[in-house]
Amino acid sequence: MTFLEIIFITLLIVIAPLLLYQFLLSLLALNAKILTTFGTEKNRRFAIIIPAHNEEKIISKTIYSLSALIYPKKLYDVFVIADNCNDNTADIARSLGVTVLERFHRTRKGKGYALRWAFNRLLNTDETYDALLVVDADSLISGNYLEVMNYYLEKGSDVIQSNDQVLPEPGNWSVEATQIGFLLYNYVKPLGRKVLNFNMGLRGNGMCFRTEVLKKIPWKAWSLTEDVEYGMILMLNGIKIDFAPEASVLAQMPIEASNAESQRARWEMGRYQIIKNYAPKFLMESLKKRSATYLDVFLDLITPPFVNVMLVISLILTAAVTFWAVGVLSILYPIIWALLLAVGLLYLFIGLYVAGANKELYKSLLRIPSYIFWKVKLYGKTIKKGKEVHWVKTERDNQ
Repeated sequence: MTFLEIIFITLLIVIAPLLLYQFLLSLLALNAKILTTFGTEKNRRFAIIIPAHNEEKIISKTIYSLSALIYPKKLYDVFVIADNCNDNTADIARSLGVTVLERFHRTRKGKGYALRWAFNRLLNTDETYDALLVVDADSLISGNYLEVMNYYLEKGSDVIQSNDQVLPEPGNWSVEATQIGFLLYNYVKPLGRKVLNFNMGLRGNGMCFRTEVLKKIPWKAWSLTEDVEYGMILMLNGIKIDFAPEASVLAQMPIEASNAESQRARWEMGRYQIIKNYAPKFLMESLKKRSATYLDVFLDLITPPFVNVMLVISLILTAAVTFWAVGVLSILYPIIWALLLAVGLLYLFIGLYVAGANKELYKSLLRIPSYIFWKVKLYGKTIKKGKEVHWVKTERDNQ
């Protein structure tokens, strides 16, 4: 066996299992059950928390969407956490009839600090809530949201992650590519995990916590992706995170690619921090407890975004074909990597089918190369800039 063959086999051993596992989850998702009725014996009381930092351009849209909730009005309160705001976010929210809690701190900035502060306030008031929900300030919420959360709580769930998706923006390659990524990562794969009774993990937007959980395991996540980190903490403490695909939140992504850069850079740096801090822990727990659930979390952590995986497979396939053409590599290697690329494409189309994607989203696949080029440039800028340690707010579009 030549050194070149060893390299290709090593890459195959690393990449193939990650892609094949995602493909398996998509097949399982085809048979997942989506509930349509949510009858319960009791209606629980909720606090809906909207953390907001200078969101005057969009906060009203989020609050208006809550007015369409199909749930007794007296059984939920809405709180906007105006965190270190120096615009009109607080005034706009008050004018729309919700409770505003203002927080100011010179150094402790970011969603994680705002949530810990809000949880402490709401868990120590005269009002009693069965569960606390977190919705981002740039989101639209499905009308059945509290009805679904109430159902899952009655069935015994302690922490619930709803279907976190992207508000469509037809014709915008950046938003459409993000939308496809969210469909695969936040809907299709969790549906497959639901069939296996595995954990969902937290995605930040559309989270529901039974109050007892927050009292038992206080929020202590301050990283760039604080919500994902808190999910890791919960799972390591034996708390199961359920997935509720029937309830959804639609987040508005930046339309201008330049405004999306800070958001995506924060996600990428935050992802690196989470992998570094938690992947070894879940691997050790999976081996120690012989737990498929912990192994699933480990695999999910180390699996790169789908578009990255497909780009790497395409580059390796190109290299394999080149080496075969000059006679230094067997035809078997190009065939294997071509089959792996086909599996990736099949996973993509199964995922879009499971998610009920419309024709416009299928057409947007033609614009994926533009997204890949943009993302490669973003990685270059992030590496050149160095490690980002502070939370940076995503700029909103002017329109």
